[in-house]
Amino acid sequence: MRALLIEDEENILEAISFLLSRDGWDVMGHGDGATALEAVARIAPDVVVLDVMLPGRSGLDILRELRAKPETADLPVLMLPAKGGARDRDLAFELGANAFLSKPFANAEMVETMQGLAAAARGTGAVASGAQG
Repeated sequence: MRALLIEDEENILEAISFLLSRDGWDVMGHGDGATALEAVARIAPDVVVLDVMLPGRSGLDILRELRAKPETADLPVLMLPAKGGARDRDLAFELGANAFLSKPFANAEMVETMQGLAAAARGTGAVASGAQG
């Protein structure tokens, strides 16, 4: 399974990449909100991990546009904001996020959530027990 991490903080990108790679994921990173949609189109990931606060464009705007396009309308998206208040969580799910984890997160919770999103992407119907919508 291929994951695209849209995250502008290098240390977080490296930590998540390491964690998911150990779990068998092919992980690519992208740090610019302005060109994130182009990266999604080019990489064609199975799951997107999307920060909210990005240079160039908000992760919520990116999510809104992903859901508006037929080719990415069903692409599993895990929102990964630094601030995980109820309002942000509710808005992310209203816009179509499949899962929501706030930073900092437990490594096991990240892996479990991603496994659930991968299973959903493959159509097996399994859902992670993490923060699902």
